[in-house]
Parts: sequence; structure tokens; C-alpha cells
Amino acid sequence: MALTALLSVSDKRGLVPLAEALHRLHGYQLLSSGGTAKVLEEAGLPVTRVADHTGAPEILGGRVKTLHPRIHGGILAKRGDPTHEEDLLVQKIELIDVVVVNLYPFRETVAAPDVSWDSAIENIDIGGPSMVRSAAKNHAHVAVLTSPEQYNNFLAAMSGRAGDVDANVRRQLAFEAFAHTAAYDVAISRWMQSRQELQSSASAAPCAASLPWLEALPLRQTLRYGENPHQNAVWYSSPAGWGGANQLQGKELSTNNLLDLEAALATVREFGYGSAGSHRAEQDAAVVVKHTNPCGVAVGDGVAAALTRALDGDRISAFGGIVALNGPVDGLAAKELTSLFLECVVAPGYSAEAREILASKSNLRLLELPPEAIDAAAKDHVRSVLGGLLVQDLDDEPIDPSGWTVVSNRQPTAAEQADLRFAWKLVRHVRSNAILVARDGQSLGVGAGQMNRVGSARLALGAAGEQAMGAVLASDGFFPFDDTVRLAASHGIKAVIHPGGSLRDADSIKACDELGLAMVLTGRRHFLH
Repeated sequence: MALTALLSVSDKRGLVPLAEALHRLHGYQLLSSGGTAKVLEEAGLPVTRVADHTGAPEILGGRVKTLHPRIHGGILAKRGDPTHEEDLLVQKIELIDVVVVNLYPFRETVAAPDVSWDSAIENIDIGGPSMVRSAAKNHAHVAVLTSPEQYNNFLAAMSGRAGDVDANVRRQLAFEAFAHTAAYDVAISRWMQSRQELQSSASAAPCAASLPWLEALPLRQTLRYGENPHQNAVWYSSPAGWGGANQLQGKELSTNNLLDLEAALATVREFGYGSAGSHRAEQDAAVVVKHTNPCGVAVGDGVAAALTRALDGDRISAFGGIVALNGPVDGLAAKELTSLFLECVVAPGYSAEAREILASKSNLRLLELPPEAIDAAAKDHVRSVLGGLLVQDLDDEPIDPSGWTVVSNRQPTAAEQADLRFAWKLVRHVRSNAILVARDGQSLGVGAGQMNRVGSARLALGAAGEQAMGAVLASDGFFPFDDTVRLAASHGIKAVIHPGGSLRDADSIKACDELGLAMVLTGRRHFLH
């Protein structure tokens, strides 16, 4: 039985070479409609028009061409299924083995500033997405192509297989097809939303009509405002990550809330997150964040103890902060949370007692974020720049001390080694230039975002005060001079950790030996901008 390829494309790039290869090299019959059929006929290829195949003419000005049982039955039929084969025989439906479809140029149409509503609506494809989805669903038997960029790889995959296509190739194509139709539908939805907003508001919030890279994400909610009240803001999110959080109480989230929550969650996850099975936290930990920087981090025997120690790290800065806990909130932790003004709390769960206590703070935003939602989120770190995106790997690999090197004459004590590991986990979550002072599983002082490293050190050591005596100091980047080491020693710091790699590392090491400090080099920096 001859194989059949159905071709119906808006983007004609590569169409003729693909059709020639399918027909002349692999023996496919060609089935097509409208402008696609005309292009293939002009190229001298034998084409059966969809209207002739179905026995039903194109109607409604071309709105209905391929919406027919002889098309979708041929695409969706399972090979080897007796009931499907009987239906095909009775209805005289022929199998379709390859579907090549790309959709009406809706995005290109609405990109024109003067596009009319009616013109945009007529460029919403109906039959195309239907065929793509049918073929993708039946990828066990049918290959679906949605972009000219796929053609060469597809033909290469068919080489030497008598026109057949490997199941893994069909599965990958199906994944790309569903992503294609999903983005197409979201583009339509976003455009319609933007037109509605333009009619109702002269200062509509950003939408995917102007930010095309958002088209694959559904709109989660319109936020109260952006970083400042005069800035409009919306939140796009998949059901994973923060999109999987459940807000239990409190005011609506703002842009700053979400940015601070993200920073707090990333920091507390250094100690594990969750309460059961593979998601059980390694240590109970609490993080307090202000303006995306941790101002208090601690571990303890229970989340309540960890929270108290984290708040004690800097209660002045904690006022109005964001708290993340890596275990369920109990009554003791809830009472501590009501001891000062906070904006948001996120945790994997809350006890009934905790919910009752926290209800007294009706404006406090409580978010319950399951570990599974975190696992399901993409692992890329995406940020926008003017007109585009920057995409990089998340800096979330577990800390591995096995590659660290002690370069000072004095070895760190066991307690200092534990403090250095703790401090190094935290400092990568502080904005560069970053310095962090810690001891006994508690942050004591944080210096963030200064233009020179010794300036950050002065802030961190000043915040730690007398508690710096016997503590450790971590730096997200190397010490370009020995001034930070000497400043640290003058405040009683006993051990320092940093990446190393400066041309003047020897000066800092010499200062450590002179002043009796231990120094550890990690070989990896953690800038955060």
C-alpha cells in the first residue's frame, strides 16, 4: 500500500524539495489543498487535491477545507486495530502517514500596527492546528512536520528506511508540534487580550503581543504593580514553580514580592526542601530576604528554632521582609512569624494551628509551595534585556567541598570547616560584590552589591559587630588585594573562603599566615547580578 503525505503550508520555504524527495525517493502520494497544491502542481509534481480526495468542496471562503472525516480519519487511525481498520474500510478512508502543516501567519499579521480586527481574525488557522494535533496524537503511526527547519533532518532520518520514520523521531516531532500549536493559541489569546486592554486602559500592562517570547506561558495574574506603583505588571507562569504555589491568605502579590520570594526560596533550598521521602530537608533552615538579598539565614533544631536564629541575625533589616522555610510551619514558628511585620512567607506546608495563628495577620501573604512544583520547573535562569532575553544555567549545583584547597599554613578547625561550608552556601545568593560573615549555622552580617569588595566587607563586619569574633568570612569572588583579609582579622575573623584566581592571591595568603587565619580556595566563583 502506497504511503501518503498531506501537505498544507503557509510558509512555502523548502516545500518543493521536501515534496520531491517524499514522492520520487520514497514513493509517497501527495495530498494537498489551496495554494500549497498550486505550488506543487507548478513544480510538476502529481498532487491530489483535498477536495477531490474528500469529495467535498472548499466552502465558506476557504474556512472549511480539511475538516473532514476522510482527512482526520486517515490521520488518527491506529494501524493494526481491527475496529479502526473496519471503519476505514466502510468509510473508504485512506491512511495518511506524514502531515506537513504550518499555520496561517497570525503573528506576522498582527505585527502590523494598522491591522484590523477582522483581518486578524481571518488569519486564525482552524484546520491547520486540527491536523497538527491529530497527527501529533497519533505519532505512534504518523510523522508531523510544522516548520521548514525540520525538513532536512526528517529526510535524513528516512534515508535507507524505505520511507519509514523511527518512532523516536516521530515522538520528538509530536512534542514540537504540540509546542507549536500551544504557542500559536497563546499568541491569539494575548493579542485579543491586548486589544481589549487598549480599549479599556491607556496604560495597559505588558502582554505577549509586545513580548513574543512570553507566548508559550499562560497569564497567571495581573499584579498590583511593578517594582514601583507607577509601573504596570503582569505575571506569566507555567503550572510549575511559583505557578504551582497556593496563596493561602494575604494581599495580592506584587512584582517585588515575587522577586524576593524567588531569592528566599533559592537560598533556603541550599539545605533541602520538604518534609517527606526524597524531599526531606537535610537541616531545618530559615531565610529572611530584603530586596533580594538574605539579611538573616540560620539552621536549627526545628523550623521555629531556625526562624528565631535567622531573625536574630538582623531583626532591624528583617522588618518588612520575606521569609522562606524549608519545612512545614508549626505553631511555634507561626508565633515567631507574628512577632514582627513581614510581607510574605513561603513553606512546603502549614499545620492547622499555624494557619489559625497566622490568620490574625490578615495582610500577610502565606504561600504553600510543594516540592513537586519546584521539581517540575525549568532549570534555566532567564532575564530580559532591552528587546531580548538572556538564558543561562541556574547556579544551583550542590556545594562540593571535595575540590576545595586549604592554602594557609593554619588548617581550619572542624567547627570552622562547618562554618565555611555554611557561609559558602549563602554567599552565592548575595548580590555581588558579596561578603558574608557566619558562625554556628547562623549568618551574622551581609555586605551586598558594593562597587568594591572591601566596601562589602566593611558592611558585613559592621553588621556582625562583636559577633564577628571567632566567625568566618565568605567572598563570592577572589580578593584582588590583601585589604579584605586584614580588615577581617581586625574584627576577629578566624577563617576565610573565596574562589581564588587573583594575580595577588599570594598577598592574601601571606596576610592570613601573618595574622593566623585559615584560608580556603574553592576554585569556583558565584557572581550574582
